[in-house]
Amino acid sequence: MCGCLRVIVCLHMLVTAAALRVCPGVPVSSRVSTKIQQLLNTLKRPKRPPLSEFFLDDSEEIVEVPQPDPNTPKPEGRQIIPVKGEPLGVVSNWPPALQAALARWGATQAKSPALTALDITGKPLYTLTYGKLWSRSLKLAYTLLNKLGTKTEPVLQPGDRVALVYPNSDPGMFWVAFYGCLLAEVIPVPIEVPLSRQDAGSQQIGFLLGSCGVSLALTSEVCLKGLPKTQNGEIIQFKGWPRMKWVVTDTKYLTKPSKDWQPHIPTANTDTAYIEYKASKEGTVMGVAVSKIAMLTHCQALTQACNYCEGETLVNVLDCKKDMGLWHGVLTSVMNRIHTITVPYAVMKACPMSWVQRVHIHKARVALVKCRDLHWAMMAHKEQKDINLASIRMLIVADGANPWSVSSCDAFLNVFQSHGLKPEVICPCATSPEALTVAIRRPGARGAPLPARAILSMGGLSHGVIRVNTEDKNSALTVQDVGHIMPGVSLIYLNMSAPQGSLVFVVGKIEGLLMVSGRRHNADDLVATALAVEPVKTVYRGRIAVFSVTVFYDERIVIVAEQRPDASEEDSFQWMSRVLQAIDSIHQVGLYCLALVPANTLPKTPLGGIHICETKQNFLEGNLHPCNILMCPHTCVTNLPKPRQKQPVDVGPASMLVGNLVAGKRIAQAIGRELGVVEDQDLIRKHQFLSEALQWRAQMDPDHVLYVLLNAKGVAVCTATCAQLHKRAEKITATLMERGGLNTGDNVVLLYPPGIDLIAAFYGCLYAGVIPVTVRPPHPQNLAATLPTVRMIIDVSKAACILTTQPLMRILRSREAAASVNVKTWPTIIDTDDLPRKRPPHIYKPPTAEMLAYLDFSVSTTGMLTGVKMSHAAVSTLCRSIKLQCELYSSRQVAICLDPYCGLGFVLWCLSSVYSGHQSILIPPLELESSLPVWLSTLSQYKIRDTFCSYSVMELCTKGLGTQTEMLKARGLNLSCVRSCVVIAEERPRLALTQSFSKLFKDLGLSPRAVSTAFGSRVNLAICLQGTAGPDPSTVYVDMKSLRHDRVRLVERGAPQSLPLMESGTILPGVRVIIVNPETRGPLGDSHLGEIWVNSPHNASGYYTIYGEESLQADHFNTRLSFGEPQTLWARTSYLGFIKRTELLDASGDRHDALFVVGSLDETLELRGLRYHPIDIETSVSRAHRSIAESAVFTWTNLLVVVAELSGSEQEALDLVPLVTNVVLEEHHLIVGVVVIVDPGVIPINSRGEKQRMHLRDSFLADQLDPIYVAYNM
Repeated sequence: MCGCLRVIVCLHMLVTAAALRVCPGVPVSSRVSTKIQQLLNTLKRPKRPPLSEFFLDDSEEIVEVPQPDPNTPKPEGRQIIPVKGEPLGVVSNWPPALQAALARWGATQAKSPALTALDITGKPLYTLTYGKLWSRSLKLAYTLLNKLGTKTEPVLQPGDRVALVYPNSDPGMFWVAFYGCLLAEVIPVPIEVPLSRQDAGSQQIGFLLGSCGVSLALTSEVCLKGLPKTQNGEIIQFKGWPRMKWVVTDTKYLTKPSKDWQPHIPTANTDTAYIEYKASKEGTVMGVAVSKIAMLTHCQALTQACNYCEGETLVNVLDCKKDMGLWHGVLTSVMNRIHTITVPYAVMKACPMSWVQRVHIHKARVALVKCRDLHWAMMAHKEQKDINLASIRMLIVADGANPWSVSSCDAFLNVFQSHGLKPEVICPCATSPEALTVAIRRPGARGAPLPARAILSMGGLSHGVIRVNTEDKNSALTVQDVGHIMPGVSLIYLNMSAPQGSLVFVVGKIEGLLMVSGRRHNADDLVATALAVEPVKTVYRGRIAVFSVTVFYDERIVIVAEQRPDASEEDSFQWMSRVLQAIDSIHQVGLYCLALVPANTLPKTPLGGIHICETKQNFLEGNLHPCNILMCPHTCVTNLPKPRQKQPVDVGPASMLVGNLVAGKRIAQAIGRELGVVEDQDLIRKHQFLSEALQWRAQMDPDHVLYVLLNAKGVAVCTATCAQLHKRAEKITATLMERGGLNTGDNVVLLYPPGIDLIAAFYGCLYAGVIPVTVRPPHPQNLAATLPTVRMIIDVSKAACILTTQPLMRILRSREAAASVNVKTWPTIIDTDDLPRKRPPHIYKPPTAEMLAYLDFSVSTTGMLTGVKMSHAAVSTLCRSIKLQCELYSSRQVAICLDPYCGLGFVLWCLSSVYSGHQSILIPPLELESSLPVWLSTLSQYKIRDTFCSYSVMELCTKGLGTQTEMLKARGLNLSCVRSCVVIAEERPRLALTQSFSKLFKDLGLSPRAVSTAFGSRVNLAICLQGTAGPDPSTVYVDMKSLRHDRVRLVERGAPQSLPLMESGTILPGVRVIIVNPETRGPLGDSHLGEIWVNSPHNASGYYTIYGEESLQADHFNTRLSFGEPQTLWARTSYLGFIKRTELLDASGDRHDALFVVGSLDETLELRGLRYHPIDIETSVSRAHRSIAESAVFTWTNLLVVVAELSGSEQEALDLVPLVTNVVLEEHHLIVGVVVIVDPGVIPINSRGEKQRMHLRDSFLADQLDPIYVAYNM
């Protein structure tokens, strides 16, 4: 120890000495170890802000705090003083311990019956006498202490804890085990029989056993045989349970004690006698340890209160392992030599009248029941005419404190009074595992006040105030007294109780307490209200669960009930809406969710009640499987923040300073590197027009392969050298001139599948001087949905002619096509499959580079079809910019797995290779549907360094190949060659997808730095593209609440409500980007959210519009800033984003400005005065449940509509409704108006993998979605 201390002291001195020696500018002494030096260096680093700054709970600023109601009732009356029960009488022959009582009766009254058990039909099965109970308990005690281990190493010692696992149908075995444990001085822990590994609450029981140190379980042979086993016959390891040794306690396995052995029976003391388990409100299971003295004194108090006499008969319908069933039916009964007849739950289910028959036959004096047993007997009594209950002096109702017990007791009395039942024998009581019996009504006791009722105001109770209700009969709670406080109970604090005289009234249990908006409601009261609602035939009486879930800083009430199989949907909804109204008017509280599940599907407790905690867990995990559901968040969520009031925007002197420029922030702008000047005349010719570039290549390097087209097997089905492409283009030009009857500048639609024909047709049009318009061909299996878009583009572009293939030409003229569009009015259709070998007389050369090269048509995610004009100058500048950014030249190979119809996908597929001379390996994305690995195996096979794909391709690979990486590795697939894999998109980078793609294929050698994204828009097809030179894309975390207010607040990773954003790639050469306030049009500062504006020589020239909407064109394409740099012309992208100057350096050595795209302005949802991006809500929704495959959101009349695709079974459909509502409320502070559950594939997605939310909205409004379920949240 000394040595250890000395080492520590030395170390401390060394560190101090080192700290003294190292000063700024002083060389580090070589004697200081490098580790200590590292430690010191870290100490010198600037500290990060403490965690609390990142993780402050901001509920104060979010939640609307309800103002106190001036009409809240205040407590009145005198202060409650402790109430005392009568003193516990002293009886001379009371035993010193409970075991002593058993020993006495076993010796003196051996023939006296102790217990009668019934078979399943309700007939007596066996009777255990006090003699047999004593001798068997003695044998068990002896066996436990002496026969389980060796003499030197016994398995059990006095004070050890043992689990008792016996079914209720075998009370005799349980009695013997319980008293055997008491005699052996080991502590019994009675638990339920686990029926399966996944039993309701079984895991929590296991936790209790583990924490009590239980490793031995006593059970019967029959029970052991029924337990679930593994294949080799061993009992399975129950979930959460400790390892158990199982001991069978049937008589034949017990050893008779030797003559000299006697059990040790000490006088009752404070040592633990047994442990009873109870479940808390949250579902955790706790053990309540009852001491020997408490057990004995409680039996004495019950004997005095209930006036038990020797030899009486008692019928027990309760669980004999715990609570009242144990206290009266096992302990107090033995103390008083009572004959107990046990009626287990299984018998009650088969024959609900069995307990009443037993009372009649045995002339029982006492019966122990629950309200349910009264109700069942009442329902079944018509079969029994000759029943007499006059013998009963106490009918103890264990749950008599419940609000619905009043009606059960009254109804039972009403039916059975004619059978001799006296009104005063009904005895409700109040108990709890911790306090045991608190109060019980005692009939016929001298001087006892008559039973009483209290009619209390429900509103008062919710505020914690006792008020007698006089006005509104509906909102009154009627409770019956639970009699006097127990003898010997000298002090009781009545928190949830109301003493009246010396009677006790219980108004609820802590377990059932629901705190909503600061008011208390009781689950039992809500059940009672629900049960009173007509039509009662909709649900089962005893099968209603009420609990609360915490959503958005408050508890929300959920009611789940089992629906009868014969109830119609109309009945159910009628019942549900009436329950909502009843609870609202009676309890003045809104229900959050009301769900009906099929009969017998709620998790049960062992005695048939509902396992509330398990039901709640199923609800929150989406495993409840309701058949009807009603959500009412609009009425009960009252703490939402106030809607934001937007201030009117006037461009005045003050708004000139928008963007915190006053604070000295730099303007948020970023510039790509210089494009440079082309010197060589030859190159100028080559670079001015793409058509000339192709001719030049065909002449200079005719056999250089420009394009290779692969099929699903990865086989090259078509290649094109420079010369072949040129000649094929010439043939098309000749045909166009001959058959098209076209003028220069006419528009020609190219309708081709992805391939080299499309490229040849494009250059054929350029050679002919006509304007190509590429259009995605219609899907042959889905003409009704895809052909109208084709027709619309052809009409809008005023195409004079269509170039296509023979199969597509047949489709355009087919009868199926005629069902969707008018096929008689197509423009001239020319198929280019078999063209004659003709050369055109001349190849067209545009007079200026500002002339139109092609039209780019695309359907935006908001459903708008826009065509933009691309000039020859823009095309060649764009190609040059990409060439510089990606370092493309003739010896390079690039793999492209994109749709080639619009945007950057079209540029890379058709234009870039001709300009830069690199070889493009083309993989149509459709081929991945028949062979998923084709893209990745191409990268590996051709050792590709640069590849371009879309999000849909990346998602297909991630979902479809994620589990097959080992197999692909075995086949030799290696991605270590890939230097850059760029996702081409017009949206915010999908960080989760790119990260999971990188992680999944890291094992195949893919560098984590390889994956990046590009960004383009309608006004400029390529703004950002991660090339070879720039720094790696950076990621920042922004606060989502600020984003909704159009602000950017950077936070740390993992901060609550944080959203990770990835940079959209390096800005292309020749491009300038600035962030602008969309309303004032003034530039904004660094890290401020605004619209992204772009200035670049490859901006599109404008929209191609039919009716010449010049105002729109001018607004988007030739816009000036309101101040700062008014002469520069900018194009508005309609995307929100921000620029952040990073610590990284770009190629020129300057600090790198990163552009972060947040989302499209056109797509944002304006709700409650805030701006929401659909993708954020959809990300939350997709996380809500494992069966949500995809989701989309849109607004409809100020309501938020969520459409979720269900990938699981249809029984899970309604589980999604509350989970979707919860997650959107929690994370986005919005109430979902409509939840639509649909089949997979219903949400339309375009070729770039973007959701077409407006198409979806139109289908929803036109009722064309064919949903599985639509929930209108009230």
